[in-house]
Amino acid sequence: MPDLDPAALEDNQVLVRFEAGSICGSDLPSFLGRRNPVVHAHGDPGYPLHEVVGKVAATRSDIDVGARVVGWSHEMRGLAEYFIAPAHSLLVLEDTLTSIHATAIQPLCTVLHALDRIPDIAGRRAAVIGQGTLGILFSHALKSLGASVVTGVDRVDRSDVATAFGVDEARWSHSTNWANDLLDTERPDIVIEAVGHQAGTLNDAVNALAPEGTIFAFGVPDDAYYAFPFERFFRKNAKILGGVATHRRAALMRARDYLERYPTLPDQYVTDVLPVDQAQLAYETAARPAAGRLKVALAD
Repeated sequence: MPDLDPAALEDNQVLVRFEAGSICGSDLPSFLGRRNPVVHAHGDPGYPLHEVVGKVAATRSDIDVGARVVGWSHEMRGLAEYFIAPAHSLLVLEDTLTSIHATAIQPLCTVLHALDRIPDIAGRRAAVIGQGTLGILFSHALKSLGASVVTGVDRVDRSDVATAFGVDEARWSHSTNWANDLLDTERPDIVIEAVGHQAGTLNDAVNALAPEGTIFAFGVPDDAYYAFPFERFFRKNAKILGGVATHRRAALMRARDYLERYPTLPDQYVTDVLPVDQAQLAYETAARPAAGRLKVALAD
């Protein structure tokens, strides 16, 4: 790929040398050939990777050269020896975490930011549809925030990691079957949809939800419009939230602090580490969910 010229940096940008990165489910549709409707870098060098850790090589921001940082790469172009990142999307790291373990900070911060928008989690029943790399973090965070029962639903058997991530009830099932089989007394007050890329699991969230409950639609949509079971949602007097992390540096800081409270979490979360020159294999591995596999990371 062409060299990135530090002189071409814009205000509040940094040039970062890659040390580690982790693959997000939102990277995989692009890897599999489907264009991202929001980011228009498909086929460009470094694409698609946005969960990154590295060392600042040049800066036009408040972050010094030599600082080790974690956060988002610009336009998901982080799979490169050097990449550009907006300074407001980065957090300077101390030496308490390895670069591989530090990759957990970025996905975790998006989860915590989402849960900040749901009031009164303590004492309520919660369910997470999808127990992949983000859904499993939702389970852990919901339990840490005092949810009375956390149910994790996935078509992959996640019973091996359920206890470590705060899951009280691990359901190895299609979410449609799980939602259809619920008794009224089992319906969750909070449902996190953490799959995305299609509408089916969002519909299942509505079906499963208890009256006056809350849905957070976290999974990234691939389409501008979704068919939605509005009549059932309406009759339940339900609420739905969605969106992405804002105030990114503050969100990253909160995730870093969370990992200080739960220092074993990164080691349990990052299950597969491959050298960056095996990126093809890493993405192929991440695209095949399996028991015992959570986060796939790349290391320089």
